[in-house]
Amino acid sequence: MIKAVIFDLNGVFLESEHLSKRIEEKYGIPGDKFWEALRKVLNETRKPNAESFFKLLRPYLEELNFSISEKEFFDFWFSGEKLVPEVLKYTKELRKKGVKVFILSRNFRERTEYYRRNFPEIFKNIDKAYFSWETGLIKPDPKAYTAILEENNLKPEECVYFDDLEENIKSAESLHIKAYKYEGLEKTKEIISRSGL
Repeated sequence: MIKAVIFDLNGVFLESEHLSKRIEEKYGIPGDKFWEALRKVLNETRKPNAESFFKLLRPYLEELNFSISEKEFFDFWFSGEKLVPEVLKYTKELRKKGVKVFILSRNFRERTEYYRRNFPEIFKNIDKAYFSWETGLIKPDPKAYTAILEENNLKPEECVYFDDLEENIKSAESLHIKAYKYEGLEKTKEIISRSGL
């Protein structure tokens, strides 16, 4: 019997074109070089008490001769992200059936705060969101998953987990959580239905 569904946030509830591609198209900065810099900063800002994202990114932007203000950068990045209403509707259906719905995300502070301000409907229609910069637990660390289980008195076999990264899926599977690559809502519904809901 499935008691909880755990989702990644980006690529599930929110969709966007890859930022490095958008940056290259608008500003002419090579996408691969920008992504390399962004990845390094993301790894740091996912931790609690990290420096501000833009402060960490600024030296890399200077190396790329990319002059942009913090506000302009975040406005450009976050404005490209759109809510997927069908997923939100489905989470409402799950919760009406008594299934708990959680988000497990590695997002950093500034992005999380933007989401809470601009997409409050996501957080009103799930049971809880777990962000690594708040919990100190970063996927694929197994503790990121066990913390959800323990806090909500759940057994691994009572949960289904969806993510787009193989390393995160494997980590959840190692704990005997049913874990799958997120491949769209219809496939997700099929998997959850087969899993015993």
